[in-house]
Amino acid sequence: MLLTNKSKALSLGILASLFFASTFVLNRIMAVSGGGWQWSAALRFVWMLPLLLLIVIIRGNLKQLLVEMKKKLGQWVLWSTIGFGLFYALLTFGASYGPSWLVAGTFEFTIIAGMCIGPILEKKGNTQPFSKASLFFSCLIFLGIIIMQISEAKSTSWSTILGGAIPVLIAAIAYPLGNRKMMSMTQGSLDTYQRTLGMTLASMPFWIILMAYGYQEHGLPNQDQLIQTLLVAVFSGVIATLLFFKGTELVQHDHQGLAAVEATQAMEVIFTLVGEIIILNSPFPNNLATLGIFLVVVGMYLHSKNN
Repeated sequence: MLLTNKSKALSLGILASLFFASTFVLNRIMAVSGGGWQWSAALRFVWMLPLLLLIVIIRGNLKQLLVEMKKKLGQWVLWSTIGFGLFYALLTFGASYGPSWLVAGTFEFTIIAGMCIGPILEKKGNTQPFSKASLFFSCLIFLGIIIMQISEAKSTSWSTILGGAIPVLIAAIAYPLGNRKMMSMTQGSLDTYQRTLGMTLASMPFWIILMAYGYQEHGLPNQDQLIQTLLVAVFSGVIATLLFFKGTELVQHDHQGLAAVEATQAMEVIFTLVGEIIILNSPFPNNLATLGIFLVVVGMYLHSKNN
């Protein structure tokens, strides 16, 4: 049964990566067209809120969610702000500094971050042995990320590269940290829909502040940005997030299994690259960048095969 769960979890992770890829491409489109990154980030969750609320109400689970949130409201706000707010605000900010495939590739540091965070959050005495193979595969992915950054530095300054890479690397840590901490806190008492809605609700104070900042910097968003953030909300915020959260829940007590599911997100690089070439008519990455992408995908494949 455990093997079946792992297989399902990996399939859900790969499918989620397809929908997650829309985030990187659409964020790049909005960044290139001059849309404020604050609106690009916040509006995704503003759109997600009514969509998820409707789903949970139809399923008849809203009251249970509100009761659970009331018990530990402070922790809900803290970890949701980290897992949703800090993660996505920094990811969107990074889209202003480079092509979407580069942002997607850098974000795959989340695979290493997730693998390291798991044992730290685990209760003393329940820690599973640390897999050297998983560490090696993760380092292979990270090497690929570094090579991609070096390739991009040939056509732009290192200050610009770091301005985009550092926020995305922090986002890559924030996402698994918030996700795993919320799973640990709820202990299976809520389903995927409830947990996603709860985190969206709890992160709203952060998004309201960010929208106020966005208004001061850019004024109100235009119609194109409203439509594009709605698409991101549906494809990435709702569909991809629910698929990914469901996949991680299936193997939430298995650190290696979790690392493998998180590693499937490396497929976002391929999906994003194809999307950027088709939609934005972007040039194909140079040989060095292609090597970096190849190492990221190989590392993801070895992760999945090992687990």
